[in-house]
Amino acid sequence: MGSLKRREFLQLSGSLLVSGAVNAAVPSSGPLQKAIPVSGEVIPVIGMGSWITFNVGSSTAQRNIRTQVLAEFFANGGSVLDSSPMYGSSEQVLGYCLSQLGRQQDAFATTKVWTGSDAQGRRQFQDSKNFWQLPGFSAYLIHNLNNWRGHLPYLRELKQNGQIKYLGLSTSHGRRHSDVESILNSEDIDFVQLTYSAGNREVENRLLPLAKDRGVAVMVNRPFQGGRLIDRAKRTPLPAWAVSMDCDNWPQLLLKYIVSHPAVTCAIPATSQVAHMRENMGANYGRLLIESERQQIADAVRAL
Repeated sequence: MGSLKRREFLQLSGSLLVSGAVNAAVPSSGPLQKAIPVSGEVIPVIGMGSWITFNVGSSTAQRNIRTQVLAEFFANGGSVLDSSPMYGSSEQVLGYCLSQLGRQQDAFATTKVWTGSDAQGRRQFQDSKNFWQLPGFSAYLIHNLNNWRGHLPYLRELKQNGQIKYLGLSTSHGRRHSDVESILNSEDIDFVQLTYSAGNREVENRLLPLAKDRGVAVMVNRPFQGGRLIDRAKRTPLPAWAVSMDCDNWPQLLLKYIVSHPAVTCAIPATSQVAHMRENMGANYGRLLIESERQQIADAVRAL
């Protein structure tokens, strides 16, 4: 999409949001959803990551356990799946699980290019399609900005010919935020994946407001700080006021904090356990929080 057309679309979307014709969050008895700014397509606010958790190689037993985890994800209204060539066998395992469940068409499949070579990047895309057993991807990102200048023209080519729907970039562990800011200001991208949690709020200062202003969807990785935040939180009783926020446990409370930010489109917690998936997906329901409630959660996390 050219910059002029994109700007016109975002201005139109903004006016529709004000009038109530389009809602960033779609209230219903079903999953909470938010709109991808560039298109208006809505996706559930809770997705699923696969870093470490789905890197189980060729073990059929371990793959079948992940298939159960993925089945729980879909049963609770999930659709957004995220992976990368960096995640070992995770792409192959996701492809196996989707095939076993027959849910390929239900996945908002997201993966990444992760190489310094333009030519290798093209091969990675073909490999990823084969691993996932899909003809293309909903979103395709440049992992940790690796060779982003070299890969971005190819991603635009893929989008133009319909092999990907959205293009973007990712960063993790708070890396290269100044570079992300520069790219958001200079390039038309659809998605950015950032590290964000109630215990790591750095992106609230500049990147989240900028993404919102630029009409870029935000996918949040590491919402539990690699599990460390959950470990800390679960040593403390769940605050009584969590019930009023439609949260039954700490994972739901921490995820609601993230996805209730106006700039955030979805979060992608990772797990290898069905019970933990069920906990996470509880945040996919109920309501989004107002800012004072988000601040209440941030204060509780600060006190852990």
